[in-house]
Amino acid sequence: RPPRSTLFPYTTLFRSVKRKFGLLIPLFFTTVASGAMRQYSATVETSNWEVVDASRLQCTLNHPLPGYGDAMFTSVASKRLNMEFELDMHLLPNRFDVAAVYSVPPKWMPGVAPKTIADMTLRTQYNGDLPQDAAWTMLSELEKGFWPTIYYQDWYNEYDKVSVALNASNFSMVYRDFVKCVSNLLPYNFDDIAYTVLSYQKNSTELTKYSQKRLTMIGEYLKEDSDLELVLLDGYTDSYGGRWNNEQLSIRRANEVKSYLTTIGVPDDRIQLTGHGEKRHIANNDTRESRAQNRRVVVRLSKS
Repeated sequence: RPPRSTLFPYTTLFRSVKRKFGLLIPLFFTTVASGAMRQYSATVETSNWEVVDASRLQCTLNHPLPGYGDAMFTSVASKRLNMEFELDMHLLPNRFDVAAVYSVPPKWMPGVAPKTIADMTLRTQYNGDLPQDAAWTMLSELEKGFWPTIYYQDWYNEYDKVSVALNASNFSMVYRDFVKCVSNLLPYNFDDIAYTVLSYQKNSTELTKYSQKRLTMIGEYLKEDSDLELVLLDGYTDSYGGRWNNEQLSIRRANEVKSYLTTIGVPDDRIQLTGHGEKRHIANNDTRESRAQNRRVVVRLSKS
């Protein structure tokens, strides 16, 4: 039988559930109290937190779980602040189940009650994961020194329960680096720039101010993302001026965009451009506003 100190978080959980539900105590907690629990966590000495995949596109905070897998918190470039928790397991679930996630006080916090964080769905042959609110709650509990702990019925041994604990030791300093990385993420992602229409001043290759900002956004993203497969540039004009002149103007506009992209590192052979001139209008040419819509370069990005 394990020493009483090692069972503290679980016996405390048992008592709190018993007070709340009386005799309707799940078998899960009765087996915990009797010690039928396989526990996975890093020791205080080996608890390792590390920021990986640190870029302006993605930040991941990783915590190895010896003999089990990895716990990962990830935030990606987006218009909105986001966060996801993923439990990367060596042995994936072989059936659908639900795990209970608690914030458990370490043994040096006697008398402090565990807190419920969320239920985590376990899907067959998939890692467990939790959405934004639960992930941020786990991070804030770690920052306070608590151990977010995941409990579930073992899917390979009907007699065992499993607990997977995230050790808060050595967390705080690395978490600050992680928060700094998250704050530096781009406020947009690939989908936001994959299709972009750049607009132009009349009879010139000068972009409108808004389109200058859009092209800068594309450039900032492509500096970070090396998976770009193809860039398609299609230049267009309004119908004012000669047809041949308009075709050449549309090519110059597309070429200037290409030149900008190559200077930031996009390989020349991955960029294809076509000048359509005054063909394929998206608006009539009867007003100043409609002609402005036709003066454009359409940028389409694809990645593997």
